[in-house]
Amino acid sequence: MADLRGALIGCGFFAINQMHGWTDVDGAEIVAICDRDPERLKIVGEQFGIARRYTDAAALFADGGFDFVDIATTVSSHRALVEMAAAHKVPAICQKPFAPSLADAKAMVAAMDAAGVPLMIHENFRWQAPIQAVRAALDAGAIGTPFWGRFSFRSGFDVFSGQPYLAEGKRFIIEDLGIHTLDIARFILGDATRLTARTKTVNPRIKGEDVATILIDHDNGATSIVDVSYATRLPVEPFPQTLIELDGTEGTIRLGLDYRLDVTNASGTTVTDVSPALLSWASRPWHNIQESVFKIQEHWVASLTAGTETSTSGTDNLKTFALVEAAYESAATGQPVEIAALVA
Repeated sequence: MADLRGALIGCGFFAINQMHGWTDVDGAEIVAICDRDPERLKIVGEQFGIARRYTDAAALFADGGFDFVDIATTVSSHRALVEMAAAHKVPAICQKPFAPSLADAKAMVAAMDAAGVPLMIHENFRWQAPIQAVRAALDAGAIGTPFWGRFSFRSGFDVFSGQPYLAEGKRFIIEDLGIHTLDIARFILGDATRLTARTKTVNPRIKGEDVATILIDHDNGATSIVDVSYATRLPVEPFPQTLIELDGTEGTIRLGLDYRLDVTNASGTTVTDVSPALLSWASRPWHNIQESVFKIQEHWVASLTAGTETSTSGTDNLKTFALVEAAYESAATGQPVEIAALVA
């Protein structure tokens, strides 16, 4: 079967990982790229040998010749580009955060549904090897029924050096990082019914919040804490590891530093190294995220080929995006937020 042909829109900081991932994925290839910056377009085009290059997305879609589009631009352009994909009936992957607002995200899902083509959000954190290992242990019944969890990403890593625009937005850590951690909480413990959040800005050089603590009530009765920080200096810098604690009726799961997974139950404690693979183009400590990019792209190709819904479809990701909106609302008002009304 011939490879699926893809077009990538956006040749910025993170898109390089996506291009590397596509070179490794069986069954797909990128045949065209698009970016408003001619210099970035030239750099990526020459690095990956892509001859078809566009500075205008409308011209890219008009020329066609691809089976899907990977949208790797910043959030303000997402709705227009996804609706362009819908108009041309082209399946689309959209980078997170999904949209500028929940209303925009819902409109994007509706447009793609009406066109009858798939939409997947590039929510790659749930595809990280250690996160998948936690899910597998839970599915195997290793700790019975989970009733409490903690999903933690605390770091002092300078994310602004590579992405300086992150310091300029009124929203920062929940929208940029917390969205991943909230999605992991959903992936592991299920959907949420209620959320309470508190935020803080510690770094005086940024406009948005760099610390957030979020309490979630899940549909199944479990409670979890999602805590994220880019203002935490630790003896060992954990970036970019998400640490997880789960308590269940029959035991506990702990995903700790250096990708150590401890599962404790009546049989004792089993310790497993769940480190991600170091791909040929990856570099530490980013290799955890880089491998998950490759994994979600593999998932997209398999789902598109089989005609099945992706794990992080637009419809599914509305539930994660609703948690982001609820967190900002709760932090602003000091009150819990009911989730059902947001996703309706």
